[in-house]
Amino acid sequence: MFALNKALLSTVVVVMLSAGGAFAQSSDPAWLDELGMQLRSEKECEPNIYINMREGQLGALTYYEARVQCVDGRMFDASRTETEKEFKIQACEIVVC
Repeated sequence: MFALNKALLSTVVVVMLSAGGAFAQSSDPAWLDELGMQLRSEKECEPNIYINMREGQLGALTYYEARVQCVDGRMFDASRTETEKEFKIQACEIVVC
């Protein structure tokens, strides 16, 4: 009986580790993961919500843009084309006309 429980326990551990690896991966496009990493390192922003995410064509290049709300409430606009390594990130501020 101990051998059976030990086998069952090791099976459960393997299943849990497999599931944990699957849940650790993001379901977002790779460029959103890259944007999140850049925001964490440059702006100390933990992304909470991505708003107005867009991918499109600008001539022959693909562009990416999104508005991001951080956990602390700050908001940033970010954009880049596929040839750029980093996003251009600007804080969203109140504009008075």
